[in-house]
Amino acid sequence: MTMPTQGSGLDSGYHPDAGAPHTAAEVKGSSLGDLMRQVTTDLSTLMRQEVELAKAEIRQEGKKAGKAAGLFGGAGFGGYMVALFVSIAIWQFLDNVMDSGLAALIVAVIWAVVAAVLYSAAKKNAQHVRGLKQTNDSVQRIPDALEPHPEGVTR
Repeated sequence: MTMPTQGSGLDSGYHPDAGAPHTAAEVKGSSLGDLMRQVTTDLSTLMRQEVELAKAEIRQEGKKAGKAAGLFGGAGFGGYMVALFVSIAIWQFLDNVMDSGLAALIVAVIWAVVAAVLYSAAKKNAQHVRGLKQTNDSVQRIPDALEPHPEGVTR
């Protein structure tokens, strides 16, 4: 993730690394235009950083999901082949005891039950998808940052 290179507004000693807000004297000595420019610049920088955080988080989660999907796809194909040949074997076994059509119907009903159970489990797991947790938490804190501090500065 890249950090923005744009300045923070006022050139009167504000350093983002210092983490301290402007003093009352610095704010009183600034024009309203300078203060508005600083607020606009800071909000713009904050929004760019949030967008970059979201992009990075989406890329990171996307890579994990893509790898897992590929592995699940391979496992699914292998499982499909096993299920196909086991189904044919069961069908042939039942065909020795009963009519071929009835044997095929029994195997199909068994697979319908398996599909219903798997669908139910998949639906339950889909409800636990994490999403963009860090970005969501960070965006939730933005309104708190925009509220005035209790010690407030008056002109």
